[in-house]
Amino acid sequence: MVAHVGTVAFLGLEARSVDVQVQISAGPAGFITVGLPDKAVKESRERVAAALHAIGLSLPPRRIIVNLSPADLPKEGSHYDLPIALGLLAAMGVLPADALAEFVAVGELGLDGAILPVPGVLLAALHAGAQEQGLICPAAQGPEAAWAGEVQLIAAPDLLSLINHLKGSLILPQPLQAEAEIRRPGPDLADIKGQETPKRCIEIAAAGGHNLLMSGPPGSGKSLLAAALAGILPDLTPAEALEVSMVASIAGELDGGKLKRSRPFRAPHHSASMAALVGGGTKARPGEVSLAHLGVLFLDELPEYQRTVLDSLRQPLETGQVQVARAAAHVTYPARVQLIAAMNPCRCGHLADPGLACARAPRCAADYQSKLSGPLLDRIDLHIEVPALSAADVKHRS
Repeated sequence: MVAHVGTVAFLGLEARSVDVQVQISAGPAGFITVGLPDKAVKESRERVAAALHAIGLSLPPRRIIVNLSPADLPKEGSHYDLPIALGLLAAMGVLPADALAEFVAVGELGLDGAILPVPGVLLAALHAGAQEQGLICPAAQGPEAAWAGEVQLIAAPDLLSLINHLKGSLILPQPLQAEAEIRRPGPDLADIKGQETPKRCIEIAAAGGHNLLMSGPPGSGKSLLAAALAGILPDLTPAEALEVSMVASIAGELDGGKLKRSRPFRAPHHSASMAALVGGGTKARPGEVSLAHLGVLFLDELPEYQRTVLDSLRQPLETGQVQVARAAAHVTYPARVQLIAAMNPCRCGHLADPGLACARAPRCAADYQSKLSGPLLDRIDLHIEVPALSAADVKHRS
């Protein structure tokens, strides 16, 4: 007998169906997982065995084969723990096979049998709804999955309660949608004294969705102005909130299952790598430009970034998406962002002040600004100077 349990594999923001097939047959005792599993999936056999032992069951001393179909699709992540365990329980006769036929399952197992949160539950719930199936997920992420709409959900805290629910001896409560994320207060543009022209440019950039580059000496308020921009942007529409929340879900950053309502504001450090900024790595995860989708990507000290890293933003700024190509995966993430950048006029930052400027001025300014390529600057609509203000100027203007 072969037991079947449905789950998903994530390719960017796309969830693809995976059939977990479990067979227990005669032969030397062993637990074999096939179907292009990564290290985390191969290690699931230890977590599954420990979780079953915690609820008073043990693996049969027979040959156990777990096939993740389709076999040519790479399988990554710990969310395969739960469907593998459920497939084993069905193959052992603990669960009726038909009890799992209409569900997609995702979740990581703890050694004590607890079902732990995993990234991508919102995507899995949307996929299950599109396939007219239900979703079995961790109890902590039930409120997140509930945002998918009319999807039958089973949100279980541990393996034992899930077994009892599927056998009809316990009824788990239906999870409710988590409240939308509360907008976090930031700097108020009205509280910034002076800098009337830069503030007006910030308002224009916010109204038109323009990319903006601010140049000025240290202490002139560039970072504060950028942070205040987020406070005057409108809230996300319901459709936009779902898009942003899907990216946050696949990155594991959807706090408490709360749907995002305010526009993202991401400010990576200038030492960020290309994979951190545009996405990539061994698992092709979303980068900062995708996590800032439909929001603001703030790059402070712009010339301090590696030139190759900055130039990797040219295509996302043009097309509104980023394509991450790796040997094992080719995924596409959304990246419609508003780029706000800040820089000093030169490395010392005091080009306009002869008393503070370094001995290499003005050559140091040319060398410093040459780190920015022309095609990147062409994608920034507004370029403004942010002058330094003295305390007397601020007091006079306020």
